[in-house]
Amino acid sequence: MNVNDYQNEFDKILSRKYFPERLINSRKKAFSKFLDIGIPSRKWEDWRHTDLSFLNKNDFRISETNDLSKNIDIAKYKIKNTYTLIIINGHYVEDISDAPKELKVLSNLEYLEQNNWEQKKKKDTPFDLLNTSLCDSGMSFIIGPDTHIDKPVHILFICSGDENLIINPQINIDINRSSSATIIEQYASEVSSFFQNNCVFASIKENASLNHLRIFSNANKTINISSSYIDQSDDSNYQYFQFVDSGALQRSDIYNTLKGINSTCSLSGITLLDDNKHSATYITTDHIMPNCTSFQNFKSVLNNKSSGVFNGRTIVREDSQKTNSKQSNKNLLLSDKATMNSNPQLEIYADDVKCAHGSTTGALDKEALFYMQSRGIDRESASSLLIRGFVNELMEEIDNKDLRDHLFTKFNNWLIKNKK
Repeated sequence: MNVNDYQNEFDKILSRKYFPERLINSRKKAFSKFLDIGIPSRKWEDWRHTDLSFLNKNDFRISETNDLSKNIDIAKYKIKNTYTLIIINGHYVEDISDAPKELKVLSNLEYLEQNNWEQKKKKDTPFDLLNTSLCDSGMSFIIGPDTHIDKPVHILFICSGDENLIINPQINIDINRSSSATIIEQYASEVSSFFQNNCVFASIKENASLNHLRIFSNANKTINISSSYIDQSDDSNYQYFQFVDSGALQRSDIYNTLKGINSTCSLSGITLLDDNKHSATYITTDHIMPNCTSFQNFKSVLNNKSSGVFNGRTIVREDSQKTNSKQSNKNLLLSDKATMNSNPQLEIYADDVKCAHGSTTGALDKEALFYMQSRGIDRESASSLLIRGFVNELMEEIDNKDLRDHLFTKFNNWLIKNKK
Protein backbone atom coordinates (compact mmCIF):
# COMPACT_ATOMS: atom_id res chain seq x y z
CA MET A 1 0.00 0.00 0.00
CA ASN A 2 1.15 3.53 -0.71
CA VAL A 3 0.03 6.88 0.71
CA ASN A 4 -2.80 7.21 -1.81
CA ASP A 5 -4.16 3.79 -0.88
CA TYR A 6 -4.37 4.72 2.80
CA GLN A 7 -5.94 8.06 1.87
CA ASN A 8 -8.62 6.29 -0.19
CA GLU A 9 -9.55 4.00 2.70
CA PHE A 10 -9.62 6.92 5.13
CA ASP A 11 -11.95 8.86 2.82
CA LYS A 12 -14.26 5.82 2.77
CA ILE A 13 -14.41 5.84 6.57
CA LEU A 14 -15.36 9.53 6.67
CA SER A 15 -17.97 9.10 3.95
CA ARG A 16 -19.96 6.67 6.08
CA LYS A 17 -21.10 9.57 8.28
CA TYR A 18 -22.07 7.48 11.30
CA PHE A 19 -19.41 8.84 13.65
CA PRO A 20 -19.94 11.92 15.89
CA GLU A 21 -18.11 15.06 14.81
CA ARG A 22 -15.72 14.91 17.79
CA LEU A 23 -14.55 11.48 16.65
CA ILE A 24 -14.10 12.65 13.08
CA ASN A 25 -11.81 15.44 14.27
CA SER A 26 -9.65 13.06 16.30
CA ARG A 27 -9.48 10.71 13.31
CA LYS A 28 -8.33 13.52 11.04
CA LYS A 29 -5.61 14.54 13.51
CA ALA A 30 -4.42 10.94 13.85
CA PHE A 31 -4.38 10.39 10.09
CA SER A 32 -2.47 13.62 9.54
CA LYS A 33 0.17 12.43 12.01
CA PHE A 34 0.26 9.05 10.30
CA LEU A 35 0.94 10.69 6.94
CA ASP A 36 3.74 12.74 8.51
CA ILE A 37 5.37 9.72 10.16
CA GLY A 38 4.72 7.09 7.50
CA ILE A 39 5.15 3.32 7.62
CA PRO A 40 8.28 2.26 9.56
CA SER A 41 11.41 1.15 7.77
CA ARG A 42 14.43 -0.76 8.98
CA LYS A 43 16.13 2.55 9.68
CA TRP A 44 13.84 2.88 12.71
CA GLU A 45 15.39 1.43 15.86
CA ASP A 46 12.26 -0.46 16.94
CA TRP A 47 11.72 -1.86 13.44
CA ARG A 48 15.25 -2.63 12.26
CA HIS A 49 14.72 -6.39 12.53
CA THR A 50 11.29 -6.41 10.84
CA ASP A 51 10.73 -6.34 7.09
CA LEU A 52 7.44 -4.66 6.13
CA SER A 53 7.88 -5.08 2.38
CA PHE A 54 4.98 -7.56 2.26
CA LEU A 55 2.66 -4.82 3.53
CA ASN A 56 4.03 -2.26 1.09
CA LYS A 57 3.68 -4.60 -1.91
CA ASN A 58 0.04 -5.54 -1.31
CA ASP A 59 -3.23 -3.60 -1.41
CA PHE A 60 -5.88 -3.88 1.29
CA ARG A 61 -9.31 -2.32 1.68
CA ILE A 62 -11.49 -1.71 4.74
CA SER A 63 -14.34 -4.08 5.49
CA GLU A 64 -17.84 -3.37 4.18
CA THR A 65 -21.22 -4.59 5.43
CA ASN A 66 -21.41 -7.22 2.68
CA ASP A 67 -18.12 -8.72 3.91
CA LEU A 68 -19.98 -10.36 6.76
CA SER A 69 -20.09 -14.04 5.87
CA LYS A 70 -21.68 -16.72 8.02
CA ASN A 71 -20.68 -19.61 5.77
CA ILE A 72 -17.86 -20.53 8.11
CA ASP A 73 -17.35 -23.70 10.10
CA ILE A 74 -17.03 -22.11 13.53
CA ALA A 75 -16.82 -25.51 15.24
CA LYS A 76 -13.21 -26.08 14.18
CA TYR A 77 -12.11 -22.95 16.05
CA LYS A 78 -14.09 -23.44 19.24
CA ILE A 79 -12.46 -24.31 22.55
CA LYS A 80 -14.30 -26.65 24.90
CA ASN A 81 -16.16 -25.23 27.89
CA THR A 82 -15.89 -21.58 26.89
CA TYR A 83 -18.32 -18.82 26.03
CA THR A 84 -17.66 -17.91 22.40
CA LEU A 85 -18.16 -14.47 20.85
CA ILE A 86 -17.78 -14.35 17.06
CA ILE A 87 -16.37 -11.39 15.11
CA ILE A 88 -16.15 -11.96 11.33
CA ASN A 89 -14.28 -9.44 9.17
CA GLY A 90 -14.71 -6.88 11.93
CA HIS A 91 -18.46 -7.50 12.41
CA TYR A 92 -19.78 -8.84 15.73
CA VAL A 93 -22.23 -11.66 14.99
CA GLU A 94 -24.49 -11.66 18.02
CA ASP A 95 -26.92 -14.37 16.90
CA ILE A 96 -24.22 -17.06 16.80
CA SER A 97 -22.33 -15.77 19.85
CA ASP A 98 -22.70 -17.04 23.38
CA ALA A 99 -22.04 -14.28 25.92
CA PRO A 100 -22.38 -14.94 29.67
CA LYS A 101 -25.00 -12.90 31.49
CA GLU A 102 -22.30 -11.40 33.75
CA LEU A 103 -20.54 -9.84 30.75
CA LYS A 104 -21.80 -6.54 29.40
CA VAL A 105 -21.09 -6.29 25.68
CA LEU A 106 -21.17 -2.84 24.07
CA SER A 107 -20.21 -1.35 20.76
CA ASN A 108 -17.40 1.16 21.03
CA LEU A 109 -19.79 4.04 20.35
CA GLU A 110 -21.98 2.89 23.25
CA TYR A 111 -18.88 2.56 25.42
CA LEU A 112 -17.68 6.07 24.56
CA GLU A 113 -21.12 7.51 25.20
CA GLN A 114 -21.15 5.93 28.68
CA ASN A 115 -17.68 7.36 29.37
CA ASN A 116 -18.39 10.98 28.34
CA TRP A 117 -16.75 10.41 24.95
CA GLU A 118 -13.33 10.21 26.55
CA GLN A 119 -11.03 8.28 24.22
CA LYS A 120 -8.28 6.00 25.48
CA LYS A 121 -4.77 7.34 24.96
CA LYS A 122 -2.44 5.52 22.59
CA LYS A 123 1.16 6.02 21.57
CA ASP A 124 1.82 8.10 18.47
CA THR A 125 3.18 5.08 16.63
CA PRO A 126 2.29 4.63 12.95
CA PHE A 127 0.04 1.63 13.46
CA ASP A 128 -1.75 3.03 16.51
CA LEU A 129 -2.41 6.21 14.55
CA LEU A 130 -3.68 4.08 11.68
CA ASN A 131 -5.94 2.20 14.09
CA THR A 132 -7.44 5.47 15.30
CA SER A 133 -7.88 6.70 11.74
CA LEU A 134 -9.41 3.58 10.20
CA CYS A 135 -11.13 1.99 13.19
CA ASP A 136 -14.53 0.85 11.94
CA SER A 137 -15.12 -2.03 14.32
CA GLY A 138 -14.54 -3.06 17.88
CA MET A 139 -16.26 -4.14 21.02
CA SER A 140 -16.19 -3.32 24.72
CA PHE A 141 -16.50 -5.95 27.43
CA ILE A 142 -17.37 -4.86 30.97
CA ILE A 143 -17.48 -6.99 34.09
CA GLY A 144 -19.16 -5.34 37.08
CA PRO A 145 -17.88 -5.31 40.68
CA ASP A 146 -17.69 -8.50 42.76
CA THR A 147 -18.28 -10.75 39.77
CA HIS A 148 -16.62 -13.99 38.68
CA ILE A 149 -17.28 -15.53 35.26
CA ASP A 150 -17.26 -19.30 35.60
CA LYS A 151 -15.87 -20.17 32.15
CA PRO A 152 -13.35 -18.47 29.84
CA VAL A 153 -14.75 -15.95 27.36
CA HIS A 154 -13.43 -16.81 23.91
CA ILE A 155 -13.44 -13.84 21.50
CA LEU A 156 -12.91 -15.31 18.05
CA PHE A 157 -11.76 -12.96 15.28
CA ILE A 158 -12.12 -14.57 11.86
CA CYS A 159 -11.21 -13.13 8.47
CA SER A 160 -12.76 -14.78 5.44
CA GLY A 161 -13.58 -14.08 1.80
CA ASP A 162 -11.65 -13.44 -1.41
CA GLU A 163 -10.64 -9.83 -0.76
CA ASN A 164 -7.51 -8.50 0.95
CA LEU A 165 -9.00 -6.66 3.92
CA ILE A 166 -7.49 -4.26 6.41
CA ILE A 167 -9.32 -4.46 9.74
CA ASN A 168 -8.65 -2.06 12.62
CA PRO A 169 -10.62 -3.14 15.69
CA GLN A 170 -10.38 -1.56 19.13
CA ILE A 171 -11.22 -3.72 22.13
CA ASN A 172 -11.94 -2.46 25.65
CA ILE A 173 -11.86 -4.87 28.60
CA ASP A 174 -12.94 -3.43 31.97
CA ILE A 175 -12.62 -5.65 35.04
CA ASN A 176 -14.15 -3.82 37.99
CA ARG A 177 -13.12 -4.16 41.65
CA SER A 178 -12.93 -7.62 43.23
CA SER A 179 -13.91 -9.32 39.96
CA SER A 180 -12.16 -11.95 37.85
CA ALA A 181 -12.33 -13.45 34.39
CA THR A 182 -10.40 -15.39 31.76
CA ILE A 183 -10.56 -13.84 28.29
CA ILE A 184 -9.14 -15.51 25.19
CA GLU A 185 -8.55 -13.59 21.98
CA GLN A 186 -8.04 -15.81 18.98
CA TYR A 187 -7.13 -14.52 15.52
CA ALA A 188 -7.75 -16.93 12.66
CA SER A 189 -8.27 -16.63 8.91
CA GLU A 190 -9.81 -18.44 6.00
CA VAL A 191 -8.18 -16.22 3.40
CA SER A 192 -4.67 -16.19 2.03
CA SER A 193 -3.98 -12.54 2.80
CA PHE A 194 -5.27 -9.86 5.14
CA PHE A 195 -3.98 -7.15 7.47
CA GLN A 196 -5.35 -6.85 11.00
CA ASN A 197 -4.18 -3.88 13.08
CA ASN A 198 -5.82 -3.87 16.48
CA CYS A 199 -5.62 -2.08 19.83
CA VAL A 200 -6.67 -3.61 23.15
CA PHE A 201 -7.23 -1.67 26.37
CA ALA A 202 -7.56 -3.56 29.65
CA SER A 203 -8.44 -1.79 32.89
CA ILE A 204 -8.07 -3.95 36.01
CA LYS A 205 -9.46 -2.30 39.12
CA GLU A 206 -8.75 -2.85 42.83
CA ASN A 207 -8.40 -6.48 43.88
CA ALA A 208 -9.46 -7.64 40.42
CA SER A 209 -7.87 -10.33 38.27
CA LEU A 210 -7.65 -10.86 34.50
CA ASN A 211 -6.25 -13.98 32.87
CA HIS A 212 -5.67 -12.89 29.28
CA LEU A 213 -4.67 -15.27 26.49
CA ARG A 214 -4.06 -14.42 22.84
CA ILE A 215 -3.75 -16.95 20.02
CA PHE A 216 -2.39 -15.86 16.64
CA SER A 217 -3.09 -18.59 14.06
CA ASN A 218 -3.45 -16.91 10.72
CA ALA A 219 -2.91 -17.87 7.10
CA ASN A 220 0.62 -17.78 5.71
CA LYS A 221 0.31 -14.41 3.98
CA THR A 222 -1.33 -12.41 6.75
CA ILE A 223 -0.13 -9.52 8.87
CA ASN A 224 -1.26 -9.07 12.45
CA ILE A 225 -0.03 -6.03 14.36
CA SER A 226 -1.43 -5.35 17.81
CA SER A 227 -0.98 -2.92 20.67
CA SER A 228 -2.13 -3.72 24.20
CA TYR A 229 -2.47 -1.18 27.00
CA ILE A 230 -2.99 -2.59 30.49
CA ASP A 231 -3.64 -0.39 33.55
CA GLN A 232 -3.58 -2.04 36.97
CA SER A 233 -4.93 -0.67 40.26
CA ASP A 234 -4.12 -1.67 43.88
CA ASP A 235 -3.87 -5.43 44.60
CA SER A 236 -4.75 -6.34 41.02
CA ASN A 237 -3.42 -9.32 39.12
CA TYR A 238 -2.83 -9.65 35.38
CA GLN A 239 -1.71 -12.85 33.69
CA TYR A 240 -0.96 -12.82 29.98
CA PHE A 241 -0.10 -15.71 27.69
CA GLN A 242 0.60 -15.39 23.96
CA PHE A 243 0.67 -18.27 21.47
CA VAL A 244 1.90 -17.68 17.90
CA ASP A 245 2.14 -20.49 15.35
CA SER A 246 1.48 -18.96 11.92
CA GLY A 247 1.13 -15.81 9.84
CA ALA A 248 3.64 -14.04 7.60
CA LEU A 249 4.23 -11.25 10.09
CA GLN A 250 3.03 -10.84 13.67
CA ARG A 251 3.98 -8.10 16.11
CA SER A 252 2.74 -7.44 19.64
CA ASP A 253 3.43 -4.21 21.53
CA ILE A 254 2.45 -4.56 25.18
CA TYR A 255 2.39 -1.59 27.55
CA ASN A 256 1.71 -2.70 31.11
CA THR A 257 1.42 0.01 33.78
CA LEU A 258 1.36 -0.99 37.44
CA LYS A 259 -0.35 2.07 38.89
CA GLY A 260 -1.53 0.40 42.10
CA ILE A 261 0.31 -0.80 45.21
CA ASN A 262 0.76 -4.59 45.51
CA SER A 263 -0.21 -5.22 41.90
CA THR A 264 1.20 -8.22 40.03
CA CYS A 265 1.64 -9.03 36.37
CA SER A 266 2.97 -12.13 34.65
CA LEU A 267 3.60 -12.01 30.89
CA SER A 268 4.62 -15.12 28.98
CA GLY A 269 4.38 -16.66 25.55
CA ILE A 270 5.42 -19.29 23.05
CA THR A 271 6.23 -18.58 19.41
CA LEU A 272 6.52 -21.38 16.83
CA LEU A 273 7.72 -20.30 13.39
CA ASP A 274 8.81 -21.87 10.11
CA ASP A 275 9.34 -20.91 6.45
CA ASN A 276 9.98 -17.13 6.19
CA LYS A 277 7.62 -16.10 8.98
CA HIS A 278 8.42 -13.35 11.43
CA SER A 279 7.19 -12.56 14.93
CA ALA A 280 8.17 -9.68 17.22
CA THR A 281 7.19 -8.99 20.82
CA TYR A 282 7.92 -5.61 22.40
CA ILE A 283 7.05 -5.16 26.07
CA THR A 284 7.19 -2.20 28.42
CA THR A 285 6.35 -2.94 32.05
CA ASP A 286 6.22 0.28 34.05
CA HIS A 287 6.44 0.03 37.86
CA ILE A 288 4.99 3.27 39.21
CA MET A 289 4.01 2.25 42.75
CA PRO A 290 5.89 0.25 45.43
CA ASN A 291 5.51 -3.43 46.39
CA CYS A 292 4.70 -4.62 42.88
CA THR A 293 5.82 -7.77 41.08
CA SER A 294 6.30 -8.44 37.38
CA PHE A 295 7.54 -11.41 35.37
CA GLN A 296 8.32 -11.82 31.68
CA ASN A 297 9.01 -15.32 30.32
CA PHE A 298 8.96 -15.85 26.55
CA LYS A 299 10.20 -18.74 24.43
CA SER A 300 10.56 -19.20 20.67
CA VAL A 301 11.20 -22.19 18.42
CA LEU A 302 12.35 -21.11 14.97
CA ASN A 303 12.80 -23.28 11.88
CA ASN A 304 13.84 -22.71 8.24
CA LYS A 305 14.36 -19.00 7.47
CA SER A 306 12.01 -17.69 10.15
CA SER A 307 12.98 -14.83 12.43
CA GLY A 308 11.95 -13.43 15.78
CA VAL A 309 12.39 -10.44 18.04
CA PHE A 310 12.01 -10.12 21.79
CA ASN A 311 12.41 -6.67 23.31
CA GLY A 312 11.42 -6.66 26.97
CA ARG A 313 11.80 -3.45 28.92
CA THR A 314 11.08 -3.05 32.64
CA ILE A 315 11.06 0.41 34.22
CA VAL A 316 11.25 0.81 38.00
CA ARG A 317 10.38 4.37 39.01
CA GLU A 318 12.03 6.20 41.89
CA ASP A 319 9.07 5.68 44.26
CA SER A 320 8.68 1.99 43.35
CA GLN A 321 10.57 0.51 46.29
CA LYS A 322 10.22 -3.21 47.11
CA THR A 323 9.80 -4.03 43.41
CA ASN A 324 10.37 -7.62 42.36
CA SER A 325 10.92 -8.12 38.64
CA LYS A 326 12.34 -10.88 36.45
CA GLN A 327 12.76 -11.26 32.68
CA SER A 328 13.61 -14.41 30.77
CA ASN A 329 13.82 -15.04 27.04
CA LYS A 330 14.93 -18.42 25.67
CA ASN A 331 15.06 -19.33 22.01
CA LEU A 332 15.62 -22.58 20.14
CA LEU A 333 16.91 -22.46 16.57
CA LEU A 334 16.21 -25.57 14.48
CA SER A 335 17.92 -24.22 11.37
CA ASP A 336 21.20 -22.43 10.62
CA LYS A 337 19.16 -19.90 8.64
CA ALA A 338 16.77 -18.99 11.47
CA THR A 339 17.54 -15.79 13.39
CA MET A 340 16.53 -14.35 16.75
CA ASN A 341 17.15 -10.89 18.17
CA SER A 342 16.72 -10.69 21.95
CA ASN A 343 17.08 -7.57 24.05
CA PRO A 344 15.84 -7.70 27.68
CA GLN A 345 16.29 -4.34 29.42
CA LEU A 346 16.07 -2.98 32.96
CA GLU A 347 15.76 0.69 33.89
CA ILE A 348 15.98 1.00 37.67
CA TYR A 349 15.64 4.31 39.52
CA ALA A 350 14.89 2.87 42.99
CA ASP A 351 17.41 1.25 45.31
CA ASP A 352 15.40 -1.32 47.32
CA VAL A 353 14.47 -3.74 44.53
CA LYS A 354 15.04 -7.29 43.29
CA CYS A 355 15.44 -7.35 39.52
CA ALA A 356 17.01 -9.83 37.12
CA HIS A 357 17.01 -10.56 33.43
CA GLY A 358 18.51 -13.12 31.06
CA SER A 359 18.45 -14.40 27.51
CA THR A 360 19.72 -17.52 25.73
CA THR A 361 19.59 -18.57 22.08
CA GLY A 362 20.93 -21.82 20.68
CA ALA A 363 20.39 -25.07 18.83
CA LEU A 364 19.27 -28.43 20.16
CA ASP A 365 21.74 -29.89 22.65
CA LYS A 366 23.97 -32.28 20.65
CA GLU A 367 25.04 -34.20 23.75
CA ALA A 368 21.43 -34.75 24.79
CA LEU A 369 20.58 -35.91 21.26
CA PHE A 370 23.56 -38.30 21.26
CA TYR A 371 22.62 -39.69 24.67
CA MET A 372 19.01 -40.34 23.66
CA GLN A 373 20.06 -41.96 20.38
CA SER A 374 22.51 -44.18 22.28
CA ARG A 375 19.50 -45.44 24.26
CA GLY A 376 17.69 -46.50 21.09
CA ILE A 377 15.62 -43.40 20.36
CA ASP A 378 15.82 -42.28 16.72
CA ARG A 379 17.00 -38.74 16.02
CA GLU A 380 13.59 -37.46 14.92
CA SER A 381 11.91 -38.67 18.11
CA ALA A 382 14.78 -37.40 20.24
CA SER A 383 14.52 -33.93 18.67
CA SER A 384 10.75 -33.88 19.23
CA LEU A 385 11.19 -34.83 22.89
CA LEU A 386 13.72 -32.03 23.45
CA ILE A 387 11.50 -29.44 21.72
CA ARG A 388 8.52 -30.65 23.74
CA GLY A 389 10.48 -30.35 26.97
CA PHE A 390 11.55 -26.83 26.00
CA VAL A 391 7.93 -25.73 25.43
CA ASN A 392 6.27 -27.70 28.24
CA GLU A 393 7.45 -25.42 31.04
CA LEU A 394 5.21 -22.60 29.88
CA MET A 395 2.36 -24.71 28.50
CA GLU A 396 1.91 -26.47 31.83
CA GLU A 397 1.39 -23.12 33.54
CA ILE A 398 -1.96 -22.72 31.74
CA ASP A 399 -4.51 -23.58 34.44
CA ASN A 400 -7.48 -24.32 32.20
CA LYS A 401 -7.21 -27.91 30.95
CA ASP A 402 -9.37 -27.45 27.86
CA LEU A 403 -7.35 -24.47 26.72
CA ARG A 404 -4.09 -26.23 27.50
CA ASP A 405 -5.21 -29.26 25.46
CA HIS A 406 -6.26 -26.97 22.59
CA LEU A 407 -2.82 -25.35 22.47
CA PHE A 408 -1.02 -28.68 22.84
CA THR A 409 -2.92 -29.91 19.77
CA LYS A 410 -1.74 -26.89 17.81
CA PHE A 411 1.81 -27.41 19.07
CA ASN A 412 1.74 -31.09 18.09
CA ASN A 413 0.54 -30.19 14.59
CA TRP A 414 3.40 -27.70 14.24
CA LEU A 415 5.89 -30.27 15.53
CA ILE A 416 4.73 -32.90 13.03
CA LYS A 417 5.11 -30.38 10.21
CA ASN A 418 8.63 -29.44 11.36
CA LYS A 419 10.13 -32.85 12.11
CA LYS A 420 13.89 -32.72 12.49
